[in-house]
Amino acid sequence: MIYLLFSILASTFIFIAFKLFERFKVNVFQSIVVNYFVAGTTGLLFYEKTVELSQLPNYDWFYYTIALGALFIIIFNLMALTTQIGGLSVVSVATKMSVVIPILFGLLYYKESIGFLKIIGIVLALIAVYFASVKSNDALKMDKKYLMLPILVFIGSGIIDTSLKYLEGSFVAQNDVPLFSSTIFFAAGCIGLLVLLYQAITKKVRFSYKNIIGGIALGVPNYFSIYFLVKALRSGLMDSSGIFTVNNVAIVALSTLVGILLFNEKLRAKNWLGIILALVSIILIALSN
Repeated sequence: MIYLLFSILASTFIFIAFKLFERFKVNVFQSIVVNYFVAGTTGLLFYEKTVELSQLPNYDWFYYTIALGALFIIIFNLMALTTQIGGLSVVSVATKMSVVIPILFGLLYYKESIGFLKIIGIVLALIAVYFASVKSNDALKMDKKYLMLPILVFIGSGIIDTSLKYLEGSFVAQNDVPLFSSTIFFAAGCIGLLVLLYQAITKKVRFSYKNIIGGIALGVPNYFSIYFLVKALRSGLMDSSGIFTVNNVAIVALSTLVGILLFNEKLRAKNWLGIILALVSIILIALSN
């Protein structure tokens, strides 16, 4: 239980960091790239063995982590573009609703148990995500020609979570979780660095120290959000469909509450309904296990 709780808390700290980015006018992409290197370095600090770069390609999961790192960068840019065109609520709903992909994967591929309480809990969790995420009546209105953007965010986010579950269960040894997580982040960071170098060469970007500071503040909780999620998946607390559902819906509910307490966000009645449904869904899923 403690691993799942820490993963939720770490992901909520990420939300706080992004809110502060907005307040202090931090360049999000530059900070994201720095964050990946900080997250990767954090993982290496917790890795008990000696890291030999020449041996990394020998790990069964290595090339998958390169692909995941690329997907991290791609989905981030799609999320940024979707936010600009459709608003933050569209991105929030698309990313959190994507939990249905790893849930279905767990139920179909791993033949995880499904019962009445779990079904009701998952359905309530998805409803909760919608109500807690949408902050205005017209928040989800979007030009039809751009609908592919949130769809790609939905699919990509779901693939990331599903891949983490599959890889950690199939290829990653117990003691290699820090190295596995770090490699994903370093892969994403290297790809992002290439993009930044291209922007610098074409004079489309200006660097600032506050972006580096922002990346450092984001990198540590980002690493632990993945690390503790993987540990939670291995804990035996509940199967992956339950872990992903509780993790996602709890992050949405807690982030919403933090927005009220720290940033004076004003919530509508349906947002409060989303928080209540989130709590109910967590209880039902816990009881189903």
